[in-house]
Amino acid sequence: MLYARIIGYGFRRHSSYRAAAVAGAFTNTVFGILRAHVLIALWQARPGLAGYDLADAVTFCFLSQAFIGPMQVFGGGLELSERVRSGDVALDLLRPASLQMWSLSDDLGRAAYLFLVRSLPPTAVGAALFGLVAPDDPLTLLSFAAGFVLAVIVSFALRYLVALSACWVLDDRGVQTMSLVMTSFFSGMILPLNLFPGWLGTLAQALPWSAMVQVPADLYLGKRDVLEALTFQAAWAVALLALGALVTNAARRKVVIQGG
Repeated sequence: MLYARIIGYGFRRHSSYRAAAVAGAFTNTVFGILRAHVLIALWQARPGLAGYDLADAVTFCFLSQAFIGPMQVFGGGLELSERVRSGDVALDLLRPASLQMWSLSDDLGRAAYLFLVRSLPPTAVGAALFGLVAPDDPLTLLSFAAGFVLAVIVSFALRYLVALSACWVLDDRGVQTMSLVMTSFFSGMILPLNLFPGWLGTLAQALPWSAMVQVPADLYLGKRDVLEALTFQAAWAVALLALGALVTNAARRKVVIQGG
């Protein structure tokens, strides 16, 4: 019940930034339209590229735009690194709750709010302008919903590890930038990972970032086995959360508050 209440708190807290969310939805919509026209030109020149038809490619484009907010594809969404630098993390460590689970619950609330405000509007505009693919059975929708939640958890687990790096480095902007590059390239945000050739494509599909965009998008499009996709996402979620728990324990011994 504690973590369920934190999810609700996270939803309400982030819903106070309505102007930023609306601006983000507008930006995602505009860039979605621009990207869609680029992909239309590419798929008209190369029909059936990466196993997608033109409608699939445009749908993938707007799905990836819809994932930007909930999955925080471009990083951020966690205040932990700032709290480490300010010393406020001492209060977080004194709470009678896991720092990692508290942060995860708050992030799930944030993702739920941004799904409503930043994901649905660009998708609706894309459907109106381009006619996006719609799942033809409830099982596809359920599998996509499960994959979406797991994608948010994988995203959190990666961002949590990046945020904790502030316990060891004076300035974590370099780590944040490296994370941004890896996420943008290996998640499927720029292009579907199916386009990557040979060993690079195999590697990209196996890395955890693919669980954030490529896998849930493929679940929506019915391009991947449901059990295999959800197992892949769940395995990375468990592994990264376990690593986060270990790093949290190490950070407890490392962090220094006001020289103490």
